[in-house]
Amino acid sequence: MASIIKRNGRYQVRVRRRGSNTICKTFSLRGDAVRWAIKTERSVETGAVAIQDTAMLEIVDRYENDVSRQKKAYSVEKYRIQTIRKSELALKTIRTVSASDIAAYRDERLRFVQPASVQRELSVLSHIFTMAIKEWGYELPSNPVLRIRKPPPSKPRTRRLQEGEEQRLFDALAKHGNVWVVPIVRLAIETAMRRGELLSLRWEHVHLDQRFVHLPDTKNGDSRDVPLSQEAVATLTKLPRDISGSVLPIHFEGLKTLWRRTCAKAGIEDLHFHDLRHEATSRFFEKGLNVMEVAAITGHKDLRMLQRYTHLRAEDLARKLG
Repeated sequence: MASIIKRNGRYQVRVRRRGSNTICKTFSLRGDAVRWAIKTERSVETGAVAIQDTAMLEIVDRYENDVSRQKKAYSVEKYRIQTIRKSELALKTIRTVSASDIAAYRDERLRFVQPASVQRELSVLSHIFTMAIKEWGYELPSNPVLRIRKPPPSKPRTRRLQEGEEQRLFDALAKHGNVWVVPIVRLAIETAMRRGELLSLRWEHVHLDQRFVHLPDTKNGDSRDVPLSQEAVATLTKLPRDISGSVLPIHFEGLKTLWRRTCAKAGIEDLHFHDLRHEATSRFFEKGLNVMEVAAITGHKDLRMLQRYTHLRAEDLARKLG
């Protein structure tokens, strides 16, 4: 059975047959696509043409369903998969994707997003080809993603809240009708928890009497206990209890939209939600905590990684010097 899908102004024909792979071809004109579909369907049914290739779109779908959905980071990775689906790569078959195709994808994406984002998308693409070769029986010459030059790493961000920005941020957040947005930002600054850790926090893991929260499953695979400041305890104490048991029942995309709009209204530029983790970690050091104590709070296994998050203000260091 043949199907025709329009993507990025072109027409992709996919001819399927039960028990076989799929054969695909892309056309600029719909009429050419229809004629090829009819001809190919007839050839397949008579045995003149054997279906030997599989559409990249099918491979990407299989990867999402069989692999990505099992990952803890699926809520984020699914957006990278959507980007790949919308690209020219999705119009090809798995055996026709070359290193030059991957390089073209890389260069096109670099026009719109930072190198670090492109690196993460290429990592997903590489894993897709690895699964196809090692697990799904596709005899490809090599993984084409491994044959291209990766974008240079982005310079680590050093963004912290500047004078007056914290107040403007909370003033703008307070104008939202959503009761969860002010607490989640306050807790991010007080605890240095990642966005995903905050959004997955449940009341059964909050211990206000002992002043800590338990994170059973973190980004690096370990559990950890995060101590709570008096401000963090006060914030959690005032929160309403949602029937779901979630401490902060906000959807990832909802928070992303609220954050972007709030920063715009507050006149704050180039501030990411993850920068609050930088801010919180730097404040821990400014309070006099040592490296091991900070690592225990933030969950960093490699102490050198703390250098990316720790940017002490020169004027504060000068006061300590006397």
